[in-house]
Amino acid sequence: MASEESSNDKTRTPAAGRRGRRVRMTGKERREQLLDIGRSLFADKGFEGTSVEEIAARAGVSKPVVYEHFGGKEGLYAVVVDREMRKLLEMVTNGLTAGHPRELLEQAAFSLLDYIDTYTDGFRILVRDSPVAQSTGTFASLISDIATQVEDILGREFKVRGFDPKLAPLYAQALVGMVALTGQWWLDARKPKKAEVAAHLVNLAWHGLDGMEQKPRLIGHRKS
Repeated sequence: MASEESSNDKTRTPAAGRRGRRVRMTGKERREQLLDIGRSLFADKGFEGTSVEEIAARAGVSKPVVYEHFGGKEGLYAVVVDREMRKLLEMVTNGLTAGHPRELLEQAAFSLLDYIDTYTDGFRILVRDSPVAQSTGTFASLISDIATQVEDILGREFKVRGFDPKLAPLYAQALVGMVALTGQWWLDARKPKKAEVAAHLVNLAWHGLDGMEQKPRLIGHRKS
């Protein structure tokens, strides 16, 4: 009996030893860990307030590991921003499914507010001025990318109403900019509720569009 217990002890010991060892991450897992940590720090402290040392410390690795995966803080930041941009654009694009223009405005407003509600850290990063020298990844470029999604919709609606469809890009920028900046304010205010914010945005945009002049004029003294 004693020999049997001794035998069982021997078979259990290696397994117990394996369980006690620290599991080594794969390169992909480590990269995702660093992205998650960077995303959280950039949202909380901004780009300038975040250091490679802090990212590495939170991940439990040395600084060279961060440089190995991303080439530095700028590279990590660029990947985080790119992911958030794609996530938001996907939500907006997939959200535009209605046929009626007013409902499309509602869906666009809800898509942005849903993103802010669900991915708050991501939106905080996007609305900061990007320190990375690139043409994408800024709040202005984000608005422009989303506006492109609705240009064709506005263009078709302009044709039906007798307006110049060449002006659709201008109005798309104006509408999306209005929603995006209101969303930036709502990020911290969180009042009124999301549906009420969307309703007020659409109220202003829709009734403004509904009463538009085909050839708008200025009533002040300045004409140029």
